[in-house]
Amino acid sequence: MNAPTPRSARLAQSPAALCDGRWWLVGDAGSVPVSDPSFATVLDGFAEAVAAADHAVADLRALPDEPSSPGRGGRR
Repeated sequence: MNAPTPRSARLAQSPAALCDGRWWLVGDAGSVPVSDPSFATVLDGFAEAVAAADHAVADLRALPDEPSSPGRGGRR
């Protein structure tokens, strides 16, 4: 198995990295593969949630800049 490299996909700012389809925990002392299937499933779900959030933010940033109506918390 290949240990994570700088090209591996880190999950947000967590110590988890996905390398060649396998999750690893990465620290200053080295890397350890995730061997618990339940934990790997949780990491998969978290990665999907982070990707969906990133996509939603990108969609919001792509919207045209329209002024909000006064009194609704928008810019004037």
